[in-house]
Amino acid sequence: MKYAVISSFLGKTKDRFHEYNKALELEEKFRFASEIPDMSGLECVYPYEVNKPEEVRALMAKYKLGISAVNVNVKAEPEFRNGGLTSHDKAVRDKAVRFIKEAKDFAKAIGADKVTCCPLGDGYEFNFQADYAQNWNYLKQTFGEAAAYCPEIPLFIEYKPSETRGTCFLDNASKTVLLIQQIGLPNLGVTLDFGHSMYGGYNPAEDLCILHESGLPYYIHINDNDAKWDWDYFAGSKHILMYAEFLYYLKKFNYNDYLTSDTSPTRWDIKGTFEINNRLTTKLMKVLDKMDEAGFEQILQKGDYMATWKFIEENLFGWK
Repeated sequence: MKYAVISSFLGKTKDRFHEYNKALELEEKFRFASEIPDMSGLECVYPYEVNKPEEVRALMAKYKLGISAVNVNVKAEPEFRNGGLTSHDKAVRDKAVRFIKEAKDFAKAIGADKVTCCPLGDGYEFNFQADYAQNWNYLKQTFGEAAAYCPEIPLFIEYKPSETRGTCFLDNASKTVLLIQQIGLPNLGVTLDFGHSMYGGYNPAEDLCILHESGLPYYIHINDNDAKWDWDYFAGSKHILMYAEFLYYLKKFNYNDYLTSDTSPTRWDIKGTFEINNRLTTKLMKVLDKMDEAGFEQILQKGDYMATWKFIEENLFGWK
């Protein structure tokens, strides 16, 4: 597995009440990431964190880091407060699309192979607040236009149940797959965030299987939460068995892209937090390899969950 980290989490972060850690310049974030064991990439946020291709290319070379994705922000501008890609104002929608197009240009210029976008400002809070059909069509139009531009750089859409809106229009994996299928362009994929599936009431492993069977490309963010909110805890901290099942299917499907930490250290040591994500994931993958060698797939196919659980006790937990 290749590991990356969203660079925003390496510096100062904040919630509604507090700020955490200190602000870092871009080069300091590259240096910091290069010092985390097994970290080989960064996901950088465009346009607010990165916007100069020559600077990023130089930092990639200096610190020997790849770019797992360029994350384009279409929520922070004042005009996007009530939705960017689904704004009633075409000029605002056009601006959001322009951001994605520019992010594709930026990705191409630095040699990144994808852009990812989570349309968090596009949603609603109340009944009779939104015309759902109209907004669905806006999403098809805006994402379709953005995807058609610079087709050699795929656009991955990240779904999330809520934030900054009470309900995001793209709040689950199946709806995101449906949108992409209706757009009908080949260079669209889905960013699956483990925690977004968890707190949305879904099983991340099942969401992964839905994406795989859809035939769409997918890209992975790792973290954990309490299934009530998107706390971005470190991987496995709350749902270790679900995370193991998630990794089992990633391994089964031969996923070979980055696992990118979308994890917020807040009160915990930054380096230690991301080191846990990488270390724990690597250890679990090694255990899953041994489980395969011991015939786990054959046990699963028998459909006897008591036998499956006994195998998990003995081979995943090591309780023999």
